[in-house]
Order: sequence, then structure tokens, then C-alpha cells
Amino acid sequence: MNQTLTTPQAADYLSLSPNTLNRWRWSGDGPRFIKMGRAVRYRVTDLDEWIAERSRASTSDQGEVA
Repeated sequence: MNQTLTTPQAADYLSLSPNTLNRWRWSGDGPRFIKMGRAVRYRVTDLDEWIAERSRASTSDQGEVA
């Protein structure tokens, strides 16, 4: 089963403010999300993937070059 979280739950999972997730959702900078009418949900697997994509070895590491 793929658990989904509300914005406050996802923010807690990521140790962020719900406002940060709201802002990132608007700008397209945050993790993938699901819209069900007016409801917004985040899959735990998408949150984990988003975290893994941001893993770096040093502060100068820019990630993979496309």
C-alpha cells in the first residue's frame, strides 16, 4: 500500500513548515504531490525519492550533470 500524507503530515515527515511545502508546490520546487479536487496529498514514496535526489557529498556538490 502506498501511504499518502496531508500537507501538514508531509511537512512533519520532512521536518519543514507546511508553508514551505505550499510555497514549493506553487513554484514547482518541492516533491511530487497528488491533487484530488481541492485536497493535496503526498505519497511517502515520492517524499523519500525527493529526499534521495537531494543527497550530496559536499556543499560544492551540484548533483548529477544531465
